[in-house]
Amino acid sequence: MTTAQKFDLPRRAALRTALMQRQEALLASQALHTDGGTRVQHAREVLLQDGDDAPARDSDREIDLVFTDHERQELADIGLALQRMDHGTYGVCLDCSADIPLARLEVMPQALRCLACEQVAEGANR
Repeated sequence: MTTAQKFDLPRRAALRTALMQRQEALLASQALHTDGGTRVQHAREVLLQDGDDAPARDSDREIDLVFTDHERQELADIGLALQRMDHGTYGVCLDCSADIPLARLEVMPQALRCLACEQVAEGANR
């Protein structure tokens, strides 16, 4: 039995609502930040704004792109979490298949891994 099947209906609905609200907030933030354009269009606009001070703005540009990349990754994770919720596999770690504790999902409803596997994945990404 997966974690999704063990959640009562109100908890599952609250987690879905939290995911959808965060998704909407990220989409709105992204649209505002990139003026509705793609990452490539946004990067090009940032470069064109630099003018003569391009070297001085390298760090600002890097932070800007990392910010948009982080938002895109979070949106992808939310999409995956919603799909897993629809397929009854929500709340099960992608890596070890253990249940993700409800307390973790309440804090981070888009969590795809248990804490131990997430720490390993973050260590590998560094």
